[in-house]
Amino acid sequence: MSHSLPKLHNAAWPGLVGKEPNTENPPIDLDTMLDYTAAAEVDGQKFDGIDLFLSDPHISIDSTDDALKALADKVRSRNLAVGSLVAPVWPVVGGGAANDPGEGRTQYLEQIRKACRIARKLEELGVRSYGVIRIDSAVDTTSWSADPDGNQKKIAETFRQAADIAADNGQKLAAEGEICWGGMHSWKRMVELLELTGRPDTVGFQADMAHTLLYVMGYNAPEDAILPPDFDWSDRGRLDDALKTLTAALRPWTIDFHVAQNDGTVFGSGAHDKTGRHCLPDDPNGKLDIPRHAGLWLRDEQRNLTRRFRHLCWDGCMFPNSVMAKPDTWNAILAAMISVRDAHGWQD
Repeated sequence: MSHSLPKLHNAAWPGLVGKEPNTENPPIDLDTMLDYTAAAEVDGQKFDGIDLFLSDPHISIDSTDDALKALADKVRSRNLAVGSLVAPVWPVVGGGAANDPGEGRTQYLEQIRKACRIARKLEELGVRSYGVIRIDSAVDTTSWSADPDGNQKKIAETFRQAADIAADNGQKLAAEGEICWGGMHSWKRMVELLELTGRPDTVGFQADMAHTLLYVMGYNAPEDAILPPDFDWSDRGRLDDALKTLTAALRPWTIDFHVAQNDGTVFGSGAHDKTGRHCLPDDPNGKLDIPRHAGLWLRDEQRNLTRRFRHLCWDGCMFPNSVMAKPDTWNAILAAMISVRDAHGWQD
């Protein structure tokens, strides 16, 4: 069955994350990522939109109104919409660690203010009507582990101040569950951080299927593993039970969702620390049944649709540029997205 919701988006940041100039995988410019997205088509269905990273060389966080109008025109000319935006909260792109109550917090919050301004401007320009602003702790796990409880409280305070800024601008913030960021590297610590923040109307969780699979395996947090180190991946029932435990804890907080595949390993590239390896949806080593396991996030425990967000995004970071240049790559990704919407979609 064909549904109109949730809308299907691609992500632009795989053109930047893990890419390095003067290598065989240099950054891919935004126009090219938009073209890849717009060209994909499966049985007459196309991507509805794109999610964006608010950082050079794609989009300056200090973009002028004229630059944002030009961006909106680029997106609109390809029959796409803008959904979620990634705020550049990391020190390497002008932000600061959320556990630093001094300059780090000041820089972090300034990036949130600027991201909210861009979000509102894109709404005024008519290319954005849904989506969140993505954040995370921007602190590495080693630094965080020096004082876990103290750092959790400091991060939560930064998140609360960020929530005030977002609420004043009519925006919501989603913290991505990714094992490489301290305080968010474990599913239990992620829930703890959201509870400490205590702003469920404004600060929620962004689930990425490739990253959350690593949660159940206990990468970077073996004390919180749900599956044992010697887990037999052919035991699909046990995998399902582990994912049900995970989603029961985090689904109530989930306000943004990434469809993805993972082969059960970690990978890092460029300046990006090791995190869940994103695989193509049809990778023979992929451990996830994408439409079935997506349903654990998109439906509650009574199998009712949550309808908590109006779009899904594909996140496929750190693929080689040669893979990203193939039209078949994006058609396969779009087909996987369509399979999720067919199974768990609805009409407007």
